[in-house]
Amino acid sequence: MLIRLATLNDIPQIMQLIAEVVPAMNAAGNFQWDSTYPNAPVFENDIVLSQLWVAEADGDIAGIAAITTDQEPEYANVGWDLNETAIVTHRLAVSARYRGQGIGAMLLQQAEREAISRGIKTLRIDTNSNNKATRQLFPKLGYEFAGEIGLGFRPNLRFYCYEKRLDAHPQ
Repeated sequence: MLIRLATLNDIPQIMQLIAEVVPAMNAAGNFQWDSTYPNAPVFENDIVLSQLWVAEADGDIAGIAAITTDQEPEYANVGWDLNETAIVTHRLAVSARYRGQGIGAMLLQQAEREAISRGIKTLRIDTNSNNKATRQLFPKLGYEFAGEIGLGFRPNLRFYCYEKRLDAHPQ
């Protein structure tokens, strides 16, 4: 398994992964994503900013994650200081064909490596309150539940926020 920065040439496979993942998410009652989000321009922007990572297995894109410092304004509602620089993982997805192989964990470990290389001590992530898989995964990797928020760009949905402090969890 190779974890690497995505390129614009990856967009077709990324969009294929999204087309596969969204119906499964929706069928499980998780409406965090739909036919309009995330979309190719969002991923293209991530790539231009060198913040979209892919997990590649045998030439296939098995998973993706945007590893950014972009914090939603609503994060303040769980008591987070938005002036503190944090590595924030967005748009984490794993292909159904590769589930159960630890790919989500590998991508979150890449977020940790990015934090360490930049001298950032805080990692943050949010997930739809109905996303059982991520709600189980994040605590296993040392993320602590911080609270529940709404996000303005995804009305009528609730999101759980998680944080991991690298200075509180020696490596």
